[in-house]
Parts: sequence; structure tokens; C-alpha cells
Amino acid sequence: MKSFHIPDDKKVRVILDTDVKNEVDDQFAIVHALLSESILLKGIVPAHFGTEKSSHSQKDSYEETMLLLRKMQMQNMIRVENGAPTALTDEATPIDSNGARLIIEEAMREDERPLYLAFLGPLTDMASALLMKPEIAEKNLIVLWIGGREYPTGGWEYNLKNDICAANVVFKSSVPLWQVPRNVYRMMPVSFAELWDKVHPYGEIGAYLAENVVNFNNEWKSRPAEYRILGDSPSVGIILFGDCGEWEWKPAPSFDENMHYVHTGDYRPIKVYKNLNARFILDDFYAKLKLFASHGSRADEFRADNK
Repeated sequence: MKSFHIPDDKKVRVILDTDVKNEVDDQFAIVHALLSESILLKGIVPAHFGTEKSSHSQKDSYEETMLLLRKMQMQNMIRVENGAPTALTDEATPIDSNGARLIIEEAMREDERPLYLAFLGPLTDMASALLMKPEIAEKNLIVLWIGGREYPTGGWEYNLKNDICAANVVFKSSVPLWQVPRNVYRMMPVSFAELWDKVHPYGEIGAYLAENVVNFNNEWKSRPAEYRILGDSPSVGIILFGDCGEWEWKPAPSFDENMHYVHTGDYRPIKVYKNLNARFILDDFYAKLKLFASHGSRADEFRADNK
């Protein structure tokens, strides 16, 4: 039996757009969202992550998404719609995809509960949705992006690098935007010992998450010996608790070809996070994973109906 209940009118709608096969941290954010009672996960959009690591990166993200859902016995509970296979070619031409159409569909839905669109990779699908249906920018939604370099200069950053044109479309738009830049999302380190104590014992999904991190790091000598940064988990923590860190309003910049910020003052203010409460995010995840594992394989008894 669940230990607490969240009324439907206090829940928020969420779509996760994720390049989950790129590394091993998106997986934690996806599982955290799935286990959070106040989140109505309206869909997951597997995203591309360029061509450096794979010639079919979007397909890889889809397969990893489905693997996670199967390990949680939730594969028939969550809508999964593929995002764009590549980055935009310019700032005027969208890439039509089922993922972009899901974003439009949910943004246009008549629902008093806010819609959070959390992007854990490139902003390709958000930019495409805005270009296809500009009026969604005025709907009851918030775009949350894990990406961009620290202010005021900016520079190379992985999620930004994978679609600079899309980032410019979103940053120049009127859509409400919350940004977690690289210097902030790197405030989420976890040690191997911590993962083995608080994640690995809890079900098939816990073992997979912990072992996946260790195996990933051990593949390359250059990767850390005994820790990993869960840089995408702030997306869920901030949805649960908007003040899960200090933030400030900044006029939205745009990006040049070298990924540096261009500060013209021409665009609307966006919320930029300055730090994070990692304890809140990680402890909430650990507690929910433990509760989930205590219910065995019957995921539908733990998760509320996705109304």
C-alpha cells in the first residue's frame, strides 16, 4: 500500500525529451519521473544525440527508453513517441516527428494543470514544435532545459552542440524557459559506493542503473574512477520543487556558431539556475526507488492512473 496520496488537481503534466542512450544519467531522471506521484508523465520522446557516437542515435535512445520501461514493467503504461533523427538545418525549418506532434498535442490540450516540457538533450523537438505551431508558446507550459555553458560567456556544451539552431529558436521565442547550465547540472555527483548502497539493492531497475554507471565509466581510462555526475536529475527535482536551488531572471541570449552567448537584450527574460539542492533531489529519488522495490513487480499498484 502506498504511504501517501497526491490529489489529481495537484499533479503536473510532464513530457520528457531525452537523449537517454548518450550516457548513463538520463536513465535516473526518467525513473525518478516515473516514480513521482505528483508527475503525470504524458510521454517520453527519445531524442538524437548527434552522430559522433552513433549513426542512428535517436533509435538508440528509443531502445534504451523501452528497456527502462520493461525493467519497471511499465512498457504499456507510458506513451513513447520518437523525436527528430537529426538536428535542424536552420532556424526556420522544423523536423516533423511524432515527438514534436506529441508536444503540440499536449500543449494545446485544455487542462488547468501546467505542462512541463523537460529537455535532457538537444532542443530539436521543442524548436520544431514551435515552428510548426507557434501559438503553443502562449499556452500553460514551461520548457526546462539541461544545457548551455555558464554565464556570461558560454561556449562549448554537449546538449547545445547537438543543435545550436534549435537552441536559438527556443531562446528567441516567447515560450517560458528555465535553464540549468553546465556549471549547475554538474552539482549532482554520486559515488559508486552511494549507488551500491542506495540504488543497486532495489529491484531489477536499481541494479541496472548502478551497474550501468560503473560499466560506462570503466570503458574508458579518462572517465572518473569512482563517481558519476547525474546531470539530468535536476530536471525532475525542479519540477517537484521549483526553488530547488537559487535562480535569477536573465534576458534570454542567443548563441553564435561557437556556442557563446550573444547578449542583445532583445528577448524575454528566462529563469537561469545558479545552484541546486542535490540532497533533496537524490534523497527523494532514493526513497521512491526503495518504495517502488517494496511493491515487487506490480508497478500499477504504486503509480496512480495517468489521467
